[in-house]
Formats: sequence, structure tokens, C-alpha cells
Amino acid sequence: MVVSMETSSGFDIKHMPDRKITVVLVHGAWAECASWNQVLPVLQKTGLRAVCAPIPLTSLSDDVNALDRAVARIEGDIVLVGHAYAGAVIGATKNERVKLLVYVAALAPDEGETVAHVFYREAPHAKAPQLSPDADGYIWMPAAGFKDAFAQDASAELKAMLEATQRPINVRCIQEKAPRPLWRDRPSWFLVAENDRMIPVKTQHFEAVRMGATARTLAVDHSPMLTSPQSVVEVIHEAVRTTFHTEQERRIAI
Repeated sequence: MVVSMETSSGFDIKHMPDRKITVVLVHGAWAECASWNQVLPVLQKTGLRAVCAPIPLTSLSDDVNALDRAVARIEGDIVLVGHAYAGAVIGATKNERVKLLVYVAALAPDEGETVAHVFYREAPHAKAPQLSPDADGYIWMPAAGFKDAFAQDASAELKAMLEATQRPINVRCIQEKAPRPLWRDRPSWFLVAENDRMIPVKTQHFEAVRMGATARTLAVDHSPMLTSPQSVVEVIHEAVRTTFHTEQERRIAI
């Protein structure tokens, strides 16, 4: 699916003067930065700086450290957007310049919880893949997983590309206990994927309510940045516009 460079959200960074805002996109398991290729240029077209932070998927701590290194290079305010497993990663960073968290069909463990605890909170979808680690502790997505659950709405060509370029996740990522999450101290938004076959929609609604997030429930699959990127862009735009306008109005009032 090709995204139009014009968005229906009408977002324009010029309406928020004196703000240097960077959206940092973080990929989840079995993916890489290329998974955001249809979202990045649209965000940049509207004046937002947008980058992707690659994470190694070797442990939750390793991934948070990788995100922190990427964020340290950026000036100004930061919006973190995490897909799937990356929800745990963006929630574990402590950078003071992070002003907003956006979760896309994501996992958001609370303090002391593991990713596995949240992931297996509800019974899996009938077409969810059977996953198990290899001898080195890495979990690979089988071909049927991409076809039936990871991105069932994608073209056959895209599914084949996802399988060929997947980055496996180590079991340490889902077994490590999460620290106090940043969503307890920052505004958060949650794109709930109604047709998700990887993370049960009931789990996503539970997380959004527990976080106090502003939720948008959409009829998309687990990977909307690939199969419905315009929807992801519009949620990010709405979240940025609402959060930073509210902050600006608060400053004026003071």
C-alpha cells in the first residue's frame, strides 16, 4: 500500500511555534527499521523530524540502551512510537526530553512484569503462530506466522520480504522484568489493532485502560505501519497535536 504524502489530519508543525519535535520510531520483534518506511516520509513531509531507532532484540536492557543511545543524539522534544514488543522498550527509557509515548498494537508491561506475562495474558488467536526459541535462545517467526498473523493484510510479496529480512528476538527480551514504566509519568496514546492475531485485542484494551492512554481502535492487523500506514500517521499526528497544544496552552495560562 502506497501512502499519499497528503494526510487527512491536516497536521502542520508550523502551528506549534518554537518547538523542535522528533518522532523516534522503534520496531518490534521479527522486524527492522524498514518496517517504518511508509510512515517516516509522511511525518517528515509535515515538518516533524522522524527517525528510526534500531534495537538488537537481545534483551530488554540491551534494547533500552540502544534506544537511549539514539535519543541522546537528538535535540529538543521527543515522541517515542513503539510497535509490538517495542512498547516495553519505549516505556523503560528515562530520558527527560521524552514528552509523549505512542503505542502501536504494542505490549506495555508494568513495573515488575515481563513482556511474556502481558503477551500471554489472554488465550492466543486461533491463527497465532507457535513460537519457540532455537538452541541459542532466539525466536524466529515461521512463514505461516507472517502469512496468517503478523501481517495478514499485506501482499504476498511483502510477506515474503518480511520473512526473508526478519530479525529474531531473544527469549531474554520477554523474560526480563520491566522497570517503572514512563507511561506512568507521561501522556500516552494507544492504537488498538482490532484485527490483531498476535496480541489479543482484549489485552490491548486492558493495557490502554491501565495506562490511562488515549485509545484509537482501528480495523487493522498487527502491523498497521505496513498494511495501513496512513492510519498510523494520523494517530501520531493527533497525539502530537493534542499533547503539545495542551502543553503550550498550559504555559500561556501560567
